[in-house]
Amino acid sequence: MSDHSHAAAHEEDHTGPVKNPKQLLMAVFFSFVIPIFVIIGLVYYVNSSSKPAAGAVNMEKSVAERIQKIGSVEIRDANREMKTGEEVFKAQCTTCHANGAAGAPKFGDAVAWGPRIKTGFDALWNSALKGKNAMGAQGGGDFADYEIARAVVYMANAGGAKFPEPPKPAAEAAK
Repeated sequence: MSDHSHAAAHEEDHTGPVKNPKQLLMAVFFSFVIPIFVIIGLVYYVNSSSKPAAGAVNMEKSVAERIQKIGSVEIRDANREMKTGEEVFKAQCTTCHANGAAGAPKFGDAVAWGPRIKTGFDALWNSALKGKNAMGAQGGGDFADYEIARAVVYMANAGGAKFPEPPKPAAEAAK
């Protein structure tokens, strides 16, 4: 009887912590996954310490950017030659109105321009200045309101309207 108990005790001493195939698979899996995560963590740790703190590179520039004024003044040449409606259309409006992008009426399409022309020049001009639907506001941009008005007349007249050329602004008429 002592031989049997001695053999069982000796067999238990030689078995490891892995008792079944599921435990073996888990041990193999974690022996690869845990070192990978440790390496990734070390890489992030090493790389994060070499980055300068926000604004530490050029302190004067970063402070100036944080305390800058919200508005700015842009001085334009008041005596410059005003653009024609066609020039403004080619520079600003062709992106959408040449191919009808985002629901814009195509240039020269009388059917699409008809209902818009019926609203009148002032409504079209205000829509152009303030924006409507997908079209952004054109007022206050690269062109004066008078130039935008000329572009509106140019596009609407190509679509069947008979709008007259808008009157020149007072400063322009005084020249």
